[in-house]
Amino acid sequence: MIKYRILCKDCSQDFDSWFASSNEFEKLKKSKFINCPYCNSFKIEKSLMAPSIINKKEQSISLNQKKHFKIKNKLKEYKNFIKNNFEYVGDNFTYEARSIHYNNKKKIKGIYGNASAEDIKELSEEGIETETIPWIKDNEN
Repeated sequence: MIKYRILCKDCSQDFDSWFASSNEFEKLKKSKFINCPYCNSFKIEKSLMAPSIINKKEQSISLNQKKHFKIKNKLKEYKNFIKNNFEYVGDNFTYEARSIHYNNKKKIKGIYGNASAEDIKELSEEGIETETIPWIKDNEN
């Protein structure tokens, strides 16, 4: 199948149409089976038509957006799980983590909060396990 842009010589309108082949277009035109839908004239000609090309870059961007969306949703799930199952200690995270570790203070719930990269490194050197999770704001789509 081939798609042509057809131009009418009488009314100067154009329209698109599909044909089995270039030869098929010529046969139908010669037999006067193709006419202008605007003025009904048989004085038509085909013009060049740009082919539809799939842009690999656009396709990869679309795939990246889908992956980004999927990852973002997974991070939101983690965030909701943490909020529902752990105690928020805010900026006291480092202090609370040490209290639990050194005082054998067992909490019913684990904790989450804020800590600098340096604080996390120090906790790790002390043998206190932590995890850093990207935190998506509630107002982000």
